[in-house]
Amino acid sequence: MSQKEQQVIQAIEDEALFTFAEYDPEAAERVGYSDYSYWGSTLKIFLKNKTAIFLLALMASLILFTTIQPYLPNQKSPTKIHVDPATGHPLRNQKPSNEYWFGTNVIGQDLWARIWSGTRTSLLIAIIVGIWEVGFGIFIGAVWGYVRQIDAFMTEAYNVINNVPTTILLMLLAYILRPSFRTMVIAMCATGWLGMARFVRNQIVIIRDREYNLASRCLGTPTSRIITKNLLPYLVSVIVMRIALSIPGTIGWEVFLTYIGLGLPIDTPSLGNLLNEGRQVMMAPALRYQLVFPAVVLSVITISFYVLGNAFADASDPRNHY
Repeated sequence: MSQKEQQVIQAIEDEALFTFAEYDPEAAERVGYSDYSYWGSTLKIFLKNKTAIFLLALMASLILFTTIQPYLPNQKSPTKIHVDPATGHPLRNQKPSNEYWFGTNVIGQDLWARIWSGTRTSLLIAIIVGIWEVGFGIFIGAVWGYVRQIDAFMTEAYNVINNVPTTILLMLLAYILRPSFRTMVIAMCATGWLGMARFVRNQIVIIRDREYNLASRCLGTPTSRIITKNLLPYLVSVIVMRIALSIPGTIGWEVFLTYIGLGLPIDTPSLGNLLNEGRQVMMAPALRYQLVFPAVVLSVITISFYVLGNAFADASDPRNHY
């Protein structure tokens, strides 16, 4: 048998080992399918950060507790001055006990109730200002960075507003308007959006002329769609981090304004008021608990939001996905 005949027989035997598959349109579609999900990958990476998960659970518990605390049994009013029935004098500077878990302040008010009421007030201010900063700041920053025709005007307007010291502006607003919850929110919203707008503008300028954006403009894609579909999703990670940091930053401003006497009225509990009250008695070792308890709550909130913001920013960065 010749070598050629042997090759033919071998080919026939090899062919018998295989079965030709028929064309299947569904299988062809599955070949090109990817189960990648941006938010699914973001969540998967975030859940691997045990510290962030712990702090997220801690903050969720803290927010839930501050919300329901007034409705729990045996809770005292944060503004009521408690009086000793035997003497008729206010129960001033009572140390923590079974009756007053965090003690009382210099006029006999329950610190436990005041701290949780103050936490609600400060968190509400921070959330309102944060929502304004995110919504208005991102909108102005995106338009400012993408629409070239208004860049010069917006830059000059930003420089004029930003060169006025924030502290001076907040002080003027606090003087003009009567100290109240609304005044505090208006004062912080007046300047809170500047940092976010400048940040988003700078990021938009970096990526606005990349190839996919030029292609979208050539195809006649509206500006609003380019901003919302091409630009802002690319900045999710850094924007989320700025959002998370804006909440403790707002609380810090509230504490500062109260510290210099321009914050909420003293009859409205807030973390700023509580820290200011504790600062006045901190030199007496027996009364330092009045500063320690609100300082601990403020520290937990600030550190938790900072860590959560950085953890979620890392998780939402597509370069960390796989």
